[in-house]
Amino acid sequence: MKIMCGIVGFWHNGRCDDSLIRSMAAELHHRGPDDEGYWRDENAGIQLGHRRLAIIDLTPAGHQPMRSVCGRYVIVYNGEVYNYLSIRRELTRLGCSFTGGSDTEVIVAAISQWGLVAALERFVGMFALALWDLETRKLYLARDRIGIKPLYFGWINRSFVFASELKPFLVFPGFVGEINREALALYLRHNCVSAPQAIYQGIEKLLPGHIAIVEKKGERIEKRPYWTATDVVLNGIENPFGGTEQEALEQLESLLLDAVSCRMIADVPLGAFLSGGIDSSTVVALMQAQSNRPTKTFSIGNTVETFDEAKDAALVAQHLGTEHTELYVTPGQALEIIPCLPEMYDEPFADSSQIPTFLVSRLARQDVTVALSGDGGDELFGGYNRHVWAPRIWNRIGGYPQFLRKGLSTAIGCLSPKSWDAFFQKINRLFPGRFDHRTIGYKMQKLAEVLSADSAAEMYKILTSHWRNPSALVLEGEEPTEMWSDSGSKMLMDDFAHYMMLKDLMTYLPDDILTKVDRASMGVSLEARVPILDHRVVEFAWRLPLDMKIRNGQGKWILRQVLDRYVPKELVDRPKSGFAIPIDSWLRGPLRDWAETLLDESKLRQEGFFNPKPIRKKWAEHLSGKRNWAYHLWNVLMFQAWLEMQRSDIL
Repeated sequence: MKIMCGIVGFWHNGRCDDSLIRSMAAELHHRGPDDEGYWRDENAGIQLGHRRLAIIDLTPAGHQPMRSVCGRYVIVYNGEVYNYLSIRRELTRLGCSFTGGSDTEVIVAAISQWGLVAALERFVGMFALALWDLETRKLYLARDRIGIKPLYFGWINRSFVFASELKPFLVFPGFVGEINREALALYLRHNCVSAPQAIYQGIEKLLPGHIAIVEKKGERIEKRPYWTATDVVLNGIENPFGGTEQEALEQLESLLLDAVSCRMIADVPLGAFLSGGIDSSTVVALMQAQSNRPTKTFSIGNTVETFDEAKDAALVAQHLGTEHTELYVTPGQALEIIPCLPEMYDEPFADSSQIPTFLVSRLARQDVTVALSGDGGDELFGGYNRHVWAPRIWNRIGGYPQFLRKGLSTAIGCLSPKSWDAFFQKINRLFPGRFDHRTIGYKMQKLAEVLSADSAAEMYKILTSHWRNPSALVLEGEEPTEMWSDSGSKMLMDDFAHYMMLKDLMTYLPDDILTKVDRASMGVSLEARVPILDHRVVEFAWRLPLDMKIRNGQGKWILRQVLDRYVPKELVDRPKSGFAIPIDSWLRGPLRDWAETLLDESKLRQEGFFNPKPIRKKWAEHLSGKRNWAYHLWNVLMFQAWLEMQRSDIL
């Protein structure tokens, strides 16, 4: 039995009945509507809660919290361990016996047999778990290697509290909900709150691939990694793939086939998101190759043609023979989602593709309970535009004096993005197809910004930033610098593309992409699985040389070679756009009144989080059409909307 769910728990002084843990777990009903369970150690003062979404075999034998056969451990667990059957067979040979068919039972038996770290190293999957050791009276928290499943923890009135999301913290007695202004500054830079920070003071996220060991009712906590991306990179450098390109292709295809296959096991309807791009098309192609019936695929279309990929997805679906469902979303339908976003994400989150991600999740949930997603291909195989052109630019301009680069930056910045768009539209008439002019104005704006960078690392920071100086915008909010001073990634500074890919894997992927997919899918009780992020694929990708990822000015070379075996190149070989919505025009149109209310200068001053002046300046320039500040403004708007919701929840 496999399940997706939500976990909660606390360790406190004094006794407590089950009413509090039940009310906390109820906040995660959307993550697990099928079952609930509770357990407490009266003498220790610890309580565990669980909500379950059934995927395979909902029976009492898989009920959580679950106690180990030896009686030492109690576990609550959210996620999937895809290789649990092979682990179960190994444990059976060692003398272990099992009463049910759940992976939870295998997980806790593996921990009993080998210890927590050794067991985690055997698991292939996505998970967040809490383990109570009755013998040592220690609480262990653990999160999967990549950070697919979330886990928060912190202290409230000297009680140690943890949960899959922040909502349960709001109902814990004494929770104040003071805003972490350092986290707010990070949010404005990246449109998400970067781990280990959380938006509330006293709460943090467990980092991917980490264990937290909690003792003495939370008075002492030690955090340590059992897997890190930095170690994977070091191993890749020390043990590079030594075979031919053909051998690399064969091995990658084999790994991906297995990763997809083990994620297709379910006793409930299963399907996949299909945008028509390289990543999702590869996942669907490998699903269909291993299925004797049409795979159910789902895509969202946009009535604004510039942002529409549904036609491309439909062509891929037709070629592969999937059972395809698409929904063309009107601006009105998308706008209806916006009031739901703050509660869905429960801390500020401003990646605007959160809207179509939720819509495609809701569409899929009408027919399936599990959906495979293509996330991860960009980070592993150099799929973002910056991976391709940023090293080219830096190699050409990095040796020039900074004053010359700043002068060129100023010259490019003299033209507005709108003017650059018009210019390249004229160029495109002379050289059809030579330039992708859909977002060229925005790209020229970015180019002007990066030309002034004093290092390659600074260039990457600019490329992945919205507000360039968020500490000046957030009152009393100094931006933490630890994510930019990571020593592990410095080893790659001579390989700028790989440096960016490692940073994306460590930060942008778990904090933005995977958070977006988790909250959007779990918001409709849909389980999303991400086979490209199987850690075995991740580790193999980092053993490959860069020219197997980026070649001839195009990323994901080797992944494209895999896909070419299943889908004609002409169906997927096109500019990348992804699920997107025209936030910029909406802010000047149907969202204008809503935005104006949230960005009211007196309101901003009264709340005391932002300096209103730069916000109001960008708002005026955006409304006039002088500049497109949609991304910057969306950050502020999503925080403002979230702030209104969280205040009403706490009060």
